[in-house]
Amino acid sequence: MYAVIKTGGKQYRVAAGDKIQIEKLEGNPGDTVNFAEVLMIANGEAVSIGAPHVAGATVVGEIASQDRGPRVIIFKKRRRKHYRRRNGHRQDLTSVTIREIRA
Repeated sequence: MYAVIKTGGKQYRVAAGDKIQIEKLEGNPGDTVNFAEVLMIANGEAVSIGAPHVAGATVVGEIASQDRGPRVIIFKKRRRKHYRRRNGHRQDLTSVTIREIRA
């Protein structure tokens, strides 16, 4: 059984026991998180697709840790114009372990 959830502007395919990294959520490690925006649930051959969400479906997860993503360097240059800009970014992420899918 798996589900497709939407969080942080992105969609994730999750199953019970999966560990995913998503956009930062408020909470401490060990807290439970409910994802109400369930777009699809598949249980074997039975597939329910929401319009836009599956009614009454939630996915329950547990926050494993609060992390930071890898460093990304943004470098802009215009040749022969003496223009160079360098900037860096690290995204805040939350590691979530999926506990169960409630249909």
